[in-house]
Amino acid sequence: MLILITILAVIFVFGLIIFIHEAGHFLAARLVGVGVYEFSMGFGPKLGGFKRRETEYNLRLVPLGGYVRLVGMDPEDQERDAPYSFARHSVWSRMLVILAGPLMNFVLAVVLLTAVFWWQGIPVATTRIAEVLPHYPAAVVGFEPGDRIVAIDGQPVNSWQEISRLIGQQTPKERTITVERAGKTLNLVVLPQPDESGKYKIGIVPEVVQRHLGLIGSIRQGMVTTGNMFHLILAFLRHLLLHQAPADVGGPVRIAVETGKVAQMGFSPLLQFTAFLSINVGFFNLLPFPALDGGRFLFLLWEVFTRRPLDPKKENLVHLVGFMLLLFLIVAITYRDLLQLVGGIGK
Repeated sequence: MLILITILAVIFVFGLIIFIHEAGHFLAARLVGVGVYEFSMGFGPKLGGFKRRETEYNLRLVPLGGYVRLVGMDPEDQERDAPYSFARHSVWSRMLVILAGPLMNFVLAVVLLTAVFWWQGIPVATTRIAEVLPHYPAAVVGFEPGDRIVAIDGQPVNSWQEISRLIGQQTPKERTITVERAGKTLNLVVLPQPDESGKYKIGIVPEVVQRHLGLIGSIRQGMVTTGNMFHLILAFLRHLLLHQAPADVGGPVRIAVETGKVAQMGFSPLLQFTAFLSINVGFFNLLPFPALDGGRFLFLLWEVFTRRPLDPKKENLVHLVGFMLLLFLIVAITYRDLLQLVGGIGK
């Protein structure tokens, strides 16, 4: 059953992300008037499809990929000089077509996160205590679950953020915390203690409730969360380049395993995981490396500054070399993931 759930989840996640990415290229091509030979979901033998106007829409056997074949992308294309060819359009139109794929991945993330926030809301910590951790100052002086914190050192507090900020101040001194308990007001004096990171705590856990945001609020939160995830990826890449973080990068096998684990947690976590992967796919494709959208965009920038395009055969050769390097990297990471997976099963 677990294997079946994993397979279905992987097909859903990868299929949706790749479809949206390729749909971005396709729609942008249509918008600027570039012809499209084929829009295919999957790789390998053709399972079925149909043709509308000049475009073939196909479903192929392996559901873990997809592609859009544009008129004029191949230097040997007989229609390369046609007015609807990719090569014959302005550099700005071509930039739009290239960037549309990664940008649609970010749009997908916003849509998925918006749906999750609209459906279930967002967790919000309240000023009521849900748990008092043993062996911490709060347990020693008599805090109890259900207490609601109303003031610290006489200063009223209305959110958990305020409570955390006041208690966590880098000043080792006693705090007088006013709580409401069973209709009564109590003042408890407590001395916060530092944790491993040096932040002062007293050992209380807030009660968390789900706050529903409405459609507009959900869209706003979806955009903010997408932006935060993007910045986290940037920060990880920066630490990786500076050797401040381990090169713990997962390949298709590891992603598939993690997808199966998340799918068991429910549909909402799976949507959030899909959004995170979609942001990663969009970010990865924007990297200025040959064979990626970012690499193709870099060649278009070269054309903007030099006012002449690179020889298409030379560009294709660079992309081919880049693709082979990426393929080698994927194989190496997959091999490492398989070794870790087999090692984990053997323990």
